[in-house]
Amino acid sequence: MVSYNPKEWFSFIFRFHKADTFRKLTPLILGIAAYSGLIAFLELEYWQLSQNSYVKGIPAMHGLLGFAISMLLVFRTNTAYDRWWEGRKLWGSLVNNSRNLALKLDTILGKDFPEERSFFRTMIPTYASVLHKHLRSEHTRVELFDDSKHKNILETIDHEKHVPNQVASLMYRHIHQLFVDKKITGEQLLFLNAELQSFTDICGACERIKNTPIPYSYTVFIKKFIFIYIMTLPFGYVFSLGYYVIPVVAFVFYVLASLEMIAEEIEDPFGGDANDVPTEKISQKIQEGVEDILDGA
Repeated sequence: MVSYNPKEWFSFIFRFHKADTFRKLTPLILGIAAYSGLIAFLELEYWQLSQNSYVKGIPAMHGLLGFAISMLLVFRTNTAYDRWWEGRKLWGSLVNNSRNLALKLDTILGKDFPEERSFFRTMIPTYASVLHKHLRSEHTRVELFDDSKHKNILETIDHEKHVPNQVASLMYRHIHQLFVDKKITGEQLLFLNAELQSFTDICGACERIKNTPIPYSYTVFIKKFIFIYIMTLPFGYVFSLGYYVIPVVAFVFYVLASLEMIAEEIEDPFGGDANDVPTEKISQKIQEGVEDILDGA
């Protein structure tokens, strides 16, 4: 995620980074400018259309459709931001629930069960790490804890199956075994269940966002709408703007296309884009927090 100071907004005008839409759209902007220049030349120099030509009335269509395209883009960006913000809230809940589970285990187990403390000191951050890779659609590997004394347990995970579920299952089994061995009571077992269950709930909610994109027909329609709107824009405005229609149309295209690109980028909050939810950093924070709490292993 890009970190910035929102109060220094003057500097944003002259700042460009790899996620900036202007960088990505530059070839298309130049193409639209060349197209607008060609239309202006044909109408003014080659065809020499008069001020009475019906082509001059085309801007009336753009005036009628301008409200519609603005409403579509507002809905598009709001929907994409809602998905991004929900993803961030889910990972915030994962941070809180990981710490709560570690605090409860620290209280229940005390210093008398160093092996059990060490197990959860490894497994709780492992869940966040594998969930991060699972949502990135990467081949999930438990890399952070290769030097752990629980490496033999982690090696039992089948990486071809749902890895976060397997890690959650290991924690469930371990807590159940603590109950069977009478190291914790039935009340304490229920006391720990809420956080364990929340891990799977958070994973399912993140998968819902990841696997349910904006409907295809809706996305395609917006792109076609923007394309037709921009390609017809030079025809009518040449009469009032002349060759100045070139930068005007290029700028209008930049604004409309940028809104669509921003929505595309943030609608999947768990990708690797610069403005996506920083799940890797959050996973590291979870690891640091849990290790601080269960440092008596």
